[in-house]
Amino acid sequence: MGEIRSSGVAATLVVHEHKRLGRGIELAMLAEELKASDVGLEFLAGELKGSHDPSGIVFTVLAAMSGMEREYIRDRTLEGHESARKRGKTIGGAEVTDDDMLSMALHLRDQEMSLRDIAKPLVITSDAKRGQRPSPATVMRMLREYDEQVATAAGA
Repeated sequence: MGEIRSSGVAATLVVHEHKRLGRGIELAMLAEELKASDVGLEFLAGELKGSHDPSGIVFTVLAAMSGMEREYIRDRTLEGHESARKRGKTIGGAEVTDDDMLSMALHLRDQEMSLRDIAKPLVITSDAKRGQRPSPATVMRMLREYDEQVATAAGA
């Protein structure tokens, strides 16, 4: 979030829902900034719909609720991943890179091209994404894994 300035005019921070503000410490720091700048707070949706005083108990409750919700989501996600692994399922998308794609990416990286430019001529040849281009993030991950394998082999 940008700097909060007091302009002498009544100001209100309008947020769609309390979940969009942040969690825990972030929320407490935001409350202090809003209070110091004499800025109000209004939620457009959710269980806290309406205007609120950012220095009140609402922020304390929000911080606690958001932190608890985040931990709950994290725990449930980890439980789901563990359950899937036990059933023999893999987590994440299918592998879309191959040796030909890696060779081309290494060649283009040697020419000091950006990840975005390296990804442009590459084409996925397998799975449901056949014919699509890999994202720059996929190219970065593929090159990083290659570099780690080379470093491990050199150190062995």
